[in-house]
Amino acid sequence: MPFNRPIPESKRKPKASNGFKSLVEAEKLLQIAFVMPSAVVIGWVAGAWADSLLHQKWIVIAGVVFGGISGLFYVIQTAVAAEKASLPGRAPRNGKGKGSGENPS
Repeated sequence: MPFNRPIPESKRKPKASNGFKSLVEAEKLLQIAFVMPSAVVIGWVAGAWADSLLHQKWIVIAGVVFGGISGLFYVIQTAVAAEKASLPGRAPRNGKGKGSGENPS
């Protein structure tokens, strides 16, 4: 008599608890507080390096401005994404205009 292995039960991963989910959201919002100053410092350091390399005095100012603008862009993008995710009744989208992850084909 042949032995057939039983079909394994599909074990779904348990959803993250509300406490863990809130910690993840808090971490995302803490990124906002650290990204802006970090971007300005990175722009300042890159501008100072380019100043010393090219013997110019204005590049450090351009680096600080560029770092500030890029940090501000990221902060706004992250805040808008966090605000959209916190709205009730919004399903996450997959980027194709469909709300579900199913493949229509």
